[in-house]
Amino acid sequence: MTTTTDRNRTAPAAPAPRRAERTPDREETTAFRAAVRAALPGPAATADASPVHAFVLAHTLADATVRALAAGEPEPCSVVHLGQDIRTDRPVRPGETVTVTVDVLGARREARGTRLAVRSTLAAPDGTPFAELLTAALLVGATRIEPFGDIPPAAVAPAGDPGEPAGSRHELTADWIRGYAHASGDLNPIHLEERAARDAGFPTVLAHGMGVIALVCEEIADRWAGGDITRVRAVGARFSAPVLPGEPLDVAYRPDAAGRVVRFTCRVPGGTAVKGGWVLLEPAGHTPGGGDE
Repeated sequence: MTTTTDRNRTAPAAPAPRRAERTPDREETTAFRAAVRAALPGPAATADASPVHAFVLAHTLADATVRALAAGEPEPCSVVHLGQDIRTDRPVRPGETVTVTVDVLGARREARGTRLAVRSTLAAPDGTPFAELLTAALLVGATRIEPFGDIPPAAVAPAGDPGEPAGSRHELTADWIRGYAHASGDLNPIHLEERAARDAGFPTVLAHGMGVIALVCEEIADRWAGGDITRVRAVGARFSAPVLPGEPLDVAYRPDAAGRVVRFTCRVPGGTAVKGGWVLLEPAGHTPGGGDE
């Protein structure tokens, strides 16, 4: 039976959006791509920012927003990155002041804690949004957050006829992981300190999931976009297993016949590390508006 109290109860509301400003310079965007490409044979063909740099600019505020939700928990909660979607109209431009806005769209209880959907929007100095990111995260052990809002489904890649598959193998070293950590600003100890990684349940330090995605974007740009990273306009992926230093990382690519969508899966000896991956490429001859103004 529904009581008057039940009918009048207000559903939990999402926390207010948070905002911050970031002004990346050319050294930052170049160092990021150089750190990622240390696992590839050669340097970048262009000086444009990686599409993953949109995540780099949003990560600090998004991470702080997620952790603030766990402030009322009796024990510290760890954050597990479950999935990431990125859509960009153009690359980040070095020297511009970007406004980052972070909204928590929804929270849902699960067996291990609370799942969150977080949207980050990047806007140019004139207020025009040019990138949107949807992050799926799990606050492990969080039980006091009241469910609210919605958890949107993961973005789906456009359909297309299959093309010729391809593959690559990498072995990410601890030095590569360390280089990515400092270039991205993500200094979570589980990526840098073996003791912290073991305390979190891993045998050793592990690669950043977004570092793996950044590497995949570079390789896709090299193979299917003539080295033009600005043609990468959308990325989607789900994380399912850690990538440890020194172990083989096998990437299976499945481009469509038109060369517009490249699906990918990343596997390690322990299983699938990244599943449901896809990259959307802008057709050749586009005008991304990626240069300095």
